[in-house]
Amino acid sequence: MIPIRDDAPRSTFPYVNYFLIALNTMVFLFEYSLGRHLQMFLNEFGFIPARMNAWLSGQLPIDAVIVPIFTSMFLHASWLHLIFNMWALAIFGDNIEDRLGHFRYLVLYLLSGVGATITHYFFNFDSRIPSLGASGAIAGVMGAYLISFPSARVLTWVFGFFIFWVPAWLWLSFWFIVQFLSGAASAIAYSAQTTSGVAVWAHVGGFICGMVLIKLLPPRQKYYLYEGY
Repeated sequence: MIPIRDDAPRSTFPYVNYFLIALNTMVFLFEYSLGRHLQMFLNEFGFIPARMNAWLSGQLPIDAVIVPIFTSMFLHASWLHLIFNMWALAIFGDNIEDRLGHFRYLVLYLLSGVGATITHYFFNFDSRIPSLGASGAIAGVMGAYLISFPSARVLTWVFGFFIFWVPAWLWLSFWFIVQFLSGAASAIAYSAQTTSGVAVWAHVGGFICGMVLIKLLPPRQKYYLYEGY
């Protein structure tokens, strides 16, 4: 199911959300310009779980682990990866920024990304494959949206043929269940090295972080309360 747009209202301009979309896009364009040096760049700034183990054992300095936790959130593997992530952020992020205010929205986004990366580490602790993408942070935004706007509707393209409105709680719950089941399947297949390469546990971890953080972070003053939400 591909989301097209939602119908939740907002009363402020989503400066931070647009900034995040622009920043992710600019970083990807920089990646695209690197050519044969791209893999070296991704190895340096993507999050590699095995490096966490190396740091814990004293073989690497802390910055070799902490910096990639944040930089990996702004790296993408392909145009399709970038487009799908930014599309989801555009749909769901503006309403969460409207609810929290600009600064607290950025805090939720970044902390969700950190939580997603840590979750990915626990399920792939010996992996040497760089993890990259904004998916974990965006999953946090989606989790926050589920808590904040369950009665909203998402216009959805299904099977490439049908377009209709789906309740936000149903769309987001379905997405989360698919990610969780995919994570369970990847855990079973991990020892056989048959996983797809998608960091689904990061999606699960980010989503849960967003659900928790939206409860902890206070809404902005004069938040626009829409009837039924």
